[in-house]
Amino acid sequence: MSAPGDDTTEHMRRRRMEIFAFLFLTAVVMPALAIGTVGSYGLAVWIYQMFAGPPGPPPTPH
Repeated sequence: MSAPGDDTTEHMRRRRMEIFAFLFLTAVVMPALAIGTVGSYGLAVWIYQMFAGPPGPPPTPH
């Protein structure tokens, strides 16, 4: 049997863990995903331009 105060203590502990999880996701995981996404896109464009050349009109013949 659990004591009468255990339910409130468990509820507060769960609430604290939810707040921690939210803060961890918003302060660590989401910025890391954003940086990784933008960085990998930039790397892909850079590698593509090494083979296809820089963007712009083709050079005019002389």
